[in-house]
Amino acid sequence: MTDNTINKVMTLKEAVSRFVHDGDELVVGNYTVATPFNQIMEVVRQEKKNLTVYTQSGVFDVEMLIAGECVDRIVTTYNIRSGGRGGGSMCERYQTAGKIQVEDYSNFTYNARLTAGALGYSFMPVLPGIMATDVFKVRDFMGESKFGVVECPFTGKDIPVVPAANPDVCIVHVHRADKYGNAQYWGAKGSVAWACLASKNIIVSCEELVDTEIINASPEYTILPSFRVNAVVEESFGAHPAELVGYYNMDQLFYIEMDVANASDTGLRKWMDEWVYPIPDRNTYIERYISKYGLERLKQIKAQTYYSAPVNQGAAFYSNWREDGKSVGLGLTLDEIEKVMEEKGLMIDV
Repeated sequence: MTDNTINKVMTLKEAVSRFVHDGDELVVGNYTVATPFNQIMEVVRQEKKNLTVYTQSGVFDVEMLIAGECVDRIVTTYNIRSGGRGGGSMCERYQTAGKIQVEDYSNFTYNARLTAGALGYSFMPVLPGIMATDVFKVRDFMGESKFGVVECPFTGKDIPVVPAANPDVCIVHVHRADKYGNAQYWGAKGSVAWACLASKNIIVSCEELVDTEIINASPEYTILPSFRVNAVVEESFGAHPAELVGYYNMDQLFYIEMDVANASDTGLRKWMDEWVYPIPDRNTYIERYISKYGLERLKQIKAQTYYSAPVNQGAAFYSNWREDGKSVGLGLTLDEIEKVMEEKGLMIDV
């Protein structure tokens, strides 16, 4: 855990350098939306090696990590396989060639591992139906550790269990955060919070850096408390070309170009030579995008305003203490109350 009174704002380059190391288990916190492409690209630029990547919805983020020779192992419920076994996916090509290992879970069993890790359990029971599937039967690098079976102490039936997952670092992109690391995210959450809270270290990038007072005004959107976060990075369009509700839609044309490039190893790496390796930060990335495609194309994906109904979180601000310092209920000051309690032997020294 980290100090919740420290300013944790830093550049993405510094955050990845400090908290992502060769051989780490790295979990991509976002699920299907708000993919932290800015952080993925920085991991590739820093040439991190031998990573075990956890992802519930791997698409071009994982493809880039594989193309950058960053990945040895993947734990996933899904990774893009466009083009099928004939090609179109770095994951497919590398797995077929024996260059990476992939352990498949269902959405529920994957999340159960993260939930167990976040709650401090060593394992988590899952639904018994999984034992009839190849997800349970087929094992890769985890072998017998992928699933276990225990006897239910109440029914005597066999119950499948999964081991807790506690990745070394989680990378996640959110809507807003304060400088201490209190991070807010809304929309479809999926496994976002569990992926973060199960991890030993968390790098948060955000669209906006805001005052703590704004965070406190809507606490229900806070998915991460400051004491769990190691680094905060402010980078608008950090999830592009993925979408972030309230900010921008998926850039479908850009995704299509990535998909075409991904049809071959050389094609994706050529694309990365333009969009990843020479780009030092997200501002430069957006400047290049505008230079190549124009500002209007970027404006087309900007989210339109659609507010939820306001919620009244006010209170009467009624106090149990009068202006003269006496209790409303007892008519005594705090010192007088303590004296009475001491006389009656009710005071406890802690």
